Amino acid sequence: MCAGIGLHTGERVRLVLKPASTGAGISFVRSDITDRDNRIAALADNVTTVRLGTTIANEAGASVATVEHLMAALAGLGVDDAVVEIDGPELPVMDGSSAPFVDLVNRVGLKQLAAPRRAIQVLKPVVVESEGRRASFLPALSSMIEVEINFEHSAVGNQTCVFEVTPEIFSADIAAARTFGFRKDLDALLAAGLARGGSMENAVVLDDDGVANPEGLRFDDEFARHKALDALGDLYLAGAPIIGRYHAQRPGHAINNLALRALLADKSAWKMVTVRDACQHDVAMANS
Repeated sequence: MCAGIGLHTGERVRLVLKPASTGAGISFVRSDITDRDNRIAALADNVTTVRLGTTIANEAGASVATVEHLMAALAGLGVDDAVVEIDGPELPVMDGSSAPFVDLVNRVGLKQLAAPRRAIQVLKPVVVESEGRRASFLPALSSMIEVEINFEHSAVGNQTCVFEVTPEIFSADIAAARTFGFRKDLDALLAAGLARGGSMENAVVLDDDGVANPEGLRFDDEFARHKALDALGDLYLAGAPIIGRYHAQRPGHAINNLALRALLADKSAWKMVTVRDACQHDVAMANS
């Protein structure tokens, strides 16, 4: 369980992770909604908004915003089945990374289930391009994320992040990378009534002089690492881990979702396989 404010709404919410049955996947339940269907499956088809984060919603209009950091934590740790109860419209931003979610899950522990794990195996290249951005899925022997970013700011510039999705690598190298933004953009969003929970406590803020946060960066390439984190979270809306290499140039939530939908729509580009050397995980007490 954790509590915090949403980056964009500024509202305080309470979030609880609970076990789910084998094969149930990840779903969000809006515990504050009682007059209609309040369960939202964490699937690409349910993505409704990709501005300033990824929002999912069901047909009854119940929605949850900014799901990508928690989804990245679940993907990185190998959690296949879980129920996420939340009493508000947006996940808490915590420190702007996935690390607090990883710490909470690790504190409780994971239970391995007997059923073999299912995964989506990429069989052939799938490429999408949109507004100067490009993303592709390529066949590979494991789950890989590669992102390339280019910002005209001295603290960022050209950066690349490549990592294999394993609990060890994700926890050590990716989970702590924070979201980032430019002070001028933050000021404009605040003036428009957006990003009301945004501050240097939950994001890396860039101004004309560089990184404004007194503590500086956690990694020299924290910006690329966070974009890779976002990509992993967005892609876990496939409903299963993806065995393949995802390569994105100038990635963002929109191109991530566009690429994922393109992959899933092409039935010849993938197949569902059983990962026999891995077991599904559930959110449960380690000693249960």
